[in-house]
Amino acid sequence: MTDFERLYNEYFDDVYRYILRLSGDAHVAEDVTSETFFRAMKSIDGFRGDCDVRVWLCQIAKNCYRSHQKSSRRAEPVEDTELAMIPDSVSVDEECIRRDELCRIQSILHGIAEPYKEVFMWRVYAQLSFGQIARIFGKNENWACVTYHRARKLILKELEENSK
Repeated sequence: MTDFERLYNEYFDDVYRYILRLSGDAHVAEDVTSETFFRAMKSIDGFRGDCDVRVWLCQIAKNCYRSHQKSSRRAEPVEDTELAMIPDSVSVDEECIRRDELCRIQSILHGIAEPYKEVFMWRVYAQLSFGQIARIFGKNENWACVTYHRARKLILKELEENSK
């Protein structure tokens, strides 16, 4: 097994889950994850090791996802096949409410200033530790933790204000 195959096997799930949380779409997550590893394979020689490999891959994934968003700026309707994928234990109404909540959080998140937005996304979507996030920004763990909780507080406050 080559080094890149080991890298792929070890980090595929992390990158996929990160993009799935960003996009909310399994098909998009699959496409973007594939593109991420293709780009990583092409640029592996340029990896300096300044950060964790997972962080490097998630940064590539985030850029791939942004490119994907730009290339498909149209709204996609919900198809019957998507509705069929909803577990029986969840009603269609509950799933619609959940998706609406996720859309509201995404919308609020895009309006939050940096570094709050970025730290929140690394923590929630990529499931990075505060130590890993701190290294990305060149700060300490306490800074990452405080910044994440402030971002979370901003999102919750905005959700409360929008629901009134």
